Amino acid sequence: MNDVAVDRFIRRSQATALVGLPVLWLLMFALHFKSLSEFLVLRMRYVPAPAAEKVTRLIAAQNRWPMIHDPHLLGYLGLPLLVLAAFGLYSVGRSARPALAAVGVSMTVTGTIFCGGVMGLFTAVIRGLGDIDPRYTDGAIATYVAVTAEHGAYGLTRTLAELALLGLGIQSLALWKSANIPLWATIASFLGCLLFLGFWDIDNMMFVGSLCLLAGFIPVAREIRRRALAPLA
Repeated sequence: MNDVAVDRFIRRSQATALVGLPVLWLLMFALHFKSLSEFLVLRMRYVPAPAAEKVTRLIAAQNRWPMIHDPHLLGYLGLPLLVLAAFGLYSVGRSARPALAAVGVSMTVTGTIFCGGVMGLFTAVIRGLGDIDPRYTDGAIATYVAVTAEHGAYGLTRTLAELALLGLGIQSLALWKSANIPLWATIASFLGCLLFLGFWDIDNMMFVGSLCLLAGFIPVAREIRRRALAPLA
């Protein structure tokens, strides 16, 4: 495989990730809601479900649904797309603002590591609770509360995971006035990052943020694909 073919494959992978990532996030956040009316309830602040209610429900369910139906698993398996998308944004943004693009991609990749910690934790805990004997419900509730406490390791990991979206926001700014990237695309992607950071864990607002990211990333993906074909033109 020659260098041109390798470069084309990398660029196409990055372009695909820029579209695939927000689409996957749209599906992930949509799966958190049982109805449209539930989705339309706006909350300005994240309030977690009572631990006793959540744990009891998961134990009673006994994992009677396929693992792939867990939205956290979708997000967890999709994290490589976040890294590919970050480098795709960098490949375009570095031509206009190289320093800003470099800072952004570094923060995004670093935050992705901690996103893996958060999503991996919930994927394991939620699936694991379905295997617990109902006799041990009280102990499971206590363990869940301790593991997901904001003041503990989870709270630290959750905060550091926000670096991924902060990095994407910085990378969006690096696209400002980049060749062949419309201004509205930069604004849309930056707005999407703001919605994520401002309403972290509020799933309907993060759904809207994903829509903004999708709208903003599509022109970037098109530009990357155009550059992939340029050496052969």
